[in-house]
Amino acid sequence: MMGGLTLTQRQGCNLGVMTTEHAIDIAGLTKSYGEHIVLAGVGLSVPAGCVFALLGSNGAGKTTTVKILATLLKADGGTASVNGYDVAAQPAQVRESISLTGQFAAVDEVLTGRENLVLVAQLRRVENPGGIADDLLARFGLTDAGGRRVATYSGGMRRRLDIAMSLIGNPAVLVLDEPTTGLDPQSRIEVWHTIEELAGQGTTVLLTTQYLGEAEQLADRIAILHQGRIIANGTLAELKALLPPTQVEYVQKQPTLEEIFLAIVGHDRPRLQGPNR
Repeated sequence: MMGGLTLTQRQGCNLGVMTTEHAIDIAGLTKSYGEHIVLAGVGLSVPAGCVFALLGSNGAGKTTTVKILATLLKADGGTASVNGYDVAAQPAQVRESISLTGQFAAVDEVLTGRENLVLVAQLRRVENPGGIADDLLARFGLTDAGGRRVATYSGGMRRRLDIAMSLIGNPAVLVLDEPTTGLDPQSRIEVWHTIEELAGQGTTVLLTTQYLGEAEQLADRIAILHQGRIIANGTLAELKALLPPTQVEYVQKQPTLEEIFLAIVGHDRPRLQGPNR
C-alpha cells in the first residue's frame, strides 16, 4: 500500500497465470535519426490483460516505441504487432485496436466534460454517443462535473476524462505515455486508481513512466529500456532477484513528504463504476 492505494487481485499476470496470448509483440525494433540511435533492437511481449510498465530515463526511447506501436512513426527495422496486427502492414487494424493517451491531457477546455466525450464518440462513429458519454462519466466519477467546462477541472479530473475518452470504441490495448507527468500527489493517486481498476476489468495497459514507485504499485510486469535496448524484463520479484541478497536491519521508518501531504489533505475520490452492459 502507498498513499492509501490498495491494489486488487486481477486475472492473468498478477496471479501467475501467464497467458500465451500477447496483446503487443515487438522484435528487433530499430530507429535512428541520422547518426543518433534511439532504438537498437528492442524486443518485448505484453500479455493480454496485464499492466506492463516500460521504464526508462529521458531519451531512453519510450515515446519513440509508443509512437511506432500507434502507427505514428515508422521503424527502421524489426517488427511490431498490436492485437495480432502488424503495425507496418496493417495500420488501419492497429489503430482500431489501440488507444494512446500522451503526457498531456488531450481535452478541449472550452467544452464540457460530457461534450468532449460525445465529440470523440461521434468522430469514432459509435452508436448512441450521448449514452456512452453518460456511462463513462459515471464510471470515472465525473457525473457531477459532466456539465462543467473542462477549464474548471483539476489536473486529476482532466486526466481521468482523457483516459475515459481513450476508451471509447473499446480498444484492446490502452497505451499511457507518462500519464502522471506534472500531476500533484493527490491527482497522481486518482490516476493510479483509474489504471488499477481498468486492469481489473481486463484492459491491457502499456504504461511508460519515469516514476519507479508508479511501476512498482501498478505493473504486473516491468521492462527497463536503456540506451535503446531492453536490459531487464520480468515481474517485480524477478527483477529484485537480480540483486544480491539484502541484509536485515531494524530501522525506524519515517513517513515520506508525499505520505504526510496525502494524510493531511486527504485523497478520497469516487470509485470507478462497472460498465453498463
